[in-house]
Amino acid sequence: MDTNKLLLVIIAILLPPVAVFLKSGMGQDLLINIILCIFFWIPGLLHAIWVVTKS
Repeated sequence: MDTNKLLLVIIAILLPPVAVFLKSGMGQDLLINIILCIFFWIPGLLHAIWVVTKS
């Protein structure tokens, strides 16, 4: 795992929408993640880690 991806995973644990924004920018993934974080934190966290780790 390279350093950039490791930092994004750490950011995803702390602030999931920020990590998704840094990985994919403004778009559908960011909107989905914000909605998931508003309702529940864990689904937003899992979605952020999935977005960050997929290639």
